[in-house]
Amino acid sequence: MKRRTFTLGGIAAAGTMLLAACGGGRTGAEADGGDEAGGGFDADATIGVSLPWLGTQNWAEAEDLFKAQLEEAGFTALIQAADNKVPQQQQQIEAMVQKGVKAIVVGPIDGTQLGSALKAAQDADVRIIGYDRLIENTEAVDAVVQFGSIRTGELQGQSLLDGLADRKGDGPYNIELFGGGPADPNAPNFFEGAMSVLQPKIDDGTLVVVSGQTDFQQAATQDWDNGKAQSRMDSILAANYSDKQIDGVLSPNDGIARAIITSCKAAGQDVPVVDGLDAETESISSIWAGEQYSTVHKPTKDLVAKTVEIISAYQAGEEPPAADESENNGMIDVPIYALEPVVVTKDNAEEVFAEDEARLALLED
Repeated sequence: MKRRTFTLGGIAAAGTMLLAACGGGRTGAEADGGDEAGGGFDADATIGVSLPWLGTQNWAEAEDLFKAQLEEAGFTALIQAADNKVPQQQQQIEAMVQKGVKAIVVGPIDGTQLGSALKAAQDADVRIIGYDRLIENTEAVDAVVQFGSIRTGELQGQSLLDGLADRKGDGPYNIELFGGGPADPNAPNFFEGAMSVLQPKIDDGTLVVVSGQTDFQQAATQDWDNGKAQSRMDSILAANYSDKQIDGVLSPNDGIARAIITSCKAAGQDVPVVDGLDAETESISSIWAGEQYSTVHKPTKDLVAKTVEIISAYQAGEEPPAADESENNGMIDVPIYALEPVVVTKDNAEEVFAEDEARLALLED
């Protein structure tokens, strides 16, 4: 069972010890792959970035931002995406090691299936940073940078409640629950966080899950596939809502949120309150038009910047700042750099995106 431990920001020594332990006890000198005195590796070293795919806006943005920010920091970027195929990601990581990368950033397709490839990277003194998702069941990980996944789910659950009160009047409310891809370690955490908010309201009758499908395995969407989510929503509506109105749906991301809305419209339902995740441009437009109620924004530029900051510390032979918390991945306690996400609704979208020109341009009357 995974265990999450929260640390106070001031306990820097504990964060440093955790970082050393998770790297197999490596220090900057021991990991020295370059010629610079006192440095962990050469300032212009090649850094590998292994992304799961580029099929959603946040991953496509990550590709562009990693290239720009790594090169701005003086590194050479080697970025590959694995089309959501685990064997392809394993092969790409192995090839990066062969090409002499000094650090690899990994957004795992399945966080449990990269142990062998990452162990080979660790044995070659390559630093390993999980990006956006926990890497599980291996000692070959130095740190993970992500937005707090439980916290993200809590925000989604609360936003659904807020939207129901705002748009649907008094309860009880008929709702349904959707989760993300079960291979993604974030997906059950999103669902757990949301249910910590929603379950008390289910228990007291404020929320009614008409289909009865309330556990993660029932709600999960294989491969985060929008089409599969829409098919499931079609089936739920046909089986349970011929004489009922659906008021709200918990959605794990924006693509699935849009698929849910499409299904409800096709069934002749009013648009329910639907939340999402990732602040995709199509969903920002939908929120501004009054359809999708909300999304949880996890700014990719901030996540990439924190990752590059950690890599730069490793390059200089220094320990990064203390982590925010740690989580047991089945083998070790992994330092987690947990950034804070933010809920976006029509009411605060202009404020949230004040410095994001691309998204701000979508907010037109």
